[in-house]
Amino acid sequence: MISFKNTEIAFQSLSDKKLQKKHLLFNIMRHSKLTRIGGYLIKIALHLRLPISPLLKHTIVDVFCGGETIDDCSAKINELASYNIKTVLDYSVEGKATEKDFKETTNQILQTITKAEKSTNIPFSVFKISSIGRIELLEKTNRKIDLSHEEQQEYNRVIHRVNKICKKAHQSKIPVMIDAEESWIQDVIDNITEGMMKAYNKEQAVVFNTLQMYRKDRLDYLKKIHQDSKLNGYFLGFKFVRGAYLEKENKRAKKMGYNTPIQTDKYDCDNDYDRALEYACENIHGISICAGTHNEESSRYLMQLMKTYKIEKNNTKVYFAQLMGMSNHISYNLANEGYNVLKYMPYGPIKDMLPYLVRRAEENKSIAGQTGRELNFVKKELNRRNSIV
Repeated sequence: MISFKNTEIAFQSLSDKKLQKKHLLFNIMRHSKLTRIGGYLIKIALHLRLPISPLLKHTIVDVFCGGETIDDCSAKINELASYNIKTVLDYSVEGKATEKDFKETTNQILQTITKAEKSTNIPFSVFKISSIGRIELLEKTNRKIDLSHEEQQEYNRVIHRVNKICKKAHQSKIPVMIDAEESWIQDVIDNITEGMMKAYNKEQAVVFNTLQMYRKDRLDYLKKIHQDSKLNGYFLGFKFVRGAYLEKENKRAKKMGYNTPIQTDKYDCDNDYDRALEYACENIHGISICAGTHNEESSRYLMQLMKTYKIEKNNTKVYFAQLMGMSNHISYNLANEGYNVLKYMPYGPIKDMLPYLVRRAEENKSIAGQTGRELNFVKKELNRRNSIV
């Protein structure tokens, strides 16, 4: 069985200088107060137009992002490809709310598909529906509240944008993953995504939904939609993740007095995650998988499932995926063994990516030991290199 402790393979793409930069950043991220204060100060500095973009570009953006434009990402895409790792370009601009912004984001997503058409190193595209439609509108629709005439027209424009992206993905044969979001807008996201699956997944999985397995209901949802896909003749694509809004979900549920949709404990979340992988592998003829996980045990378990169900390492129905700058010990060791591996590569204007970067920092804080584990692997590799000098 593969070892994820091989730091020489994990960090083979990083120079000593870049590894030391990563060590510094994870040291800072270990301290929740520093992360929170740092994010707040960066927001103020950018608002005041202080010249801190070059500093951010050469530190946090360099480690965790591809750059500000698609072209900026090319060098890192090629570098990852040299180690058998593919890229998912992720236009990570959040918090926008105007029609102009939504059109620009839609165009960017379409450009990532066009880029992928021209490169075997970019097998997927990805987007969030809230990046091309107002969250308030999605929430109102999710609650099944009647929309005004103007709101209905606005909602129709959201559907039009989603369809435009999925149609382009289908024509280009570049699968597109639709991200999961907060529970109070997820039903409408599921409904939209299911419609796109039924329209464009007739020959193969082009449109992928994302299941956050820290939710109590997602395993049942997987089984239910699988039955529907068999009845109605379409393929399924799923990205399985644990979830990115843990603290936010529990806090809102407590404040508003309803039962949290989140699992009781980590054991239940891990168990449902692995059961979802097993169900998908058991039904691999109709379900394509992207396992978005930084969890070593789940990665090992998927490898074992592939062996059990005789799924080849390079079968394009199964991908492992991690975020850029995170879990290199998983990504590079899997790729070294011939598995399909993706790195999510965020890009966009620095000031517009800040909400994404802050959210990722918050997510790492909520995962016990995540940042500490990353730091320990970096330290181990630095020590290994120092010992052979």
